Amino acid sequence: MQITIRHAEPADAPALRDLYAMPNAQAGTLHLPTPPLSQWQKRLESSDVVALVAEVEGLLVGQLSLLVEPNPRRKHVAGIGMGVRDDWAGKGVGSALMAAALDLADNWLNLHRIELTVYTDNEAAQALYRKFGFTEEGRARDYAFRQGRYVDALYMARVAGGASR
Repeated sequence: MQITIRHAEPADAPALRDLYAMPNAQAGTLHLPTPPLSQWQKRLESSDVVALVAEVEGLLVGQLSLLVEPNPRRKHVAGIGMGVRDDWAGKGVGSALMAAALDLADNWLNLHRIELTVYTDNEAAQALYRKFGFTEEGRARDYAFRQGRYVDALYMARVAGGASR
């Protein structure tokens, strides 16, 4: 199986909407169920987002966005949001997306700090992030409301070259 990583195109909006409508992919994000197509079309047009997708034999199986900070004092920072199709979880899609995103961040976009939040019950995602050098920086209690209850999240970040002070 060959996982191909490429930049997202406007034509990917329907596949992205469908990916994030899947129960597990949706539950791992802040998206509401049944996201509108217009939401993805607008996101793909934003200049503050570098959106990558993972494909296997023409099927879009994952997506990762680097959300570059617009504040001039935080131009060295980006946030990450990602999702993988439920039926492709655990098959290397997240690792392929993360490797490509961090290559862009480190070697092309001059990003020094990458931040993310992850739900405390998403152990697979936490393991992926730790594998790529992310460390926990804090915990947000009752961070989001999901499936009828409040859930906690971890703040994690990766600082290129380690912390500099």
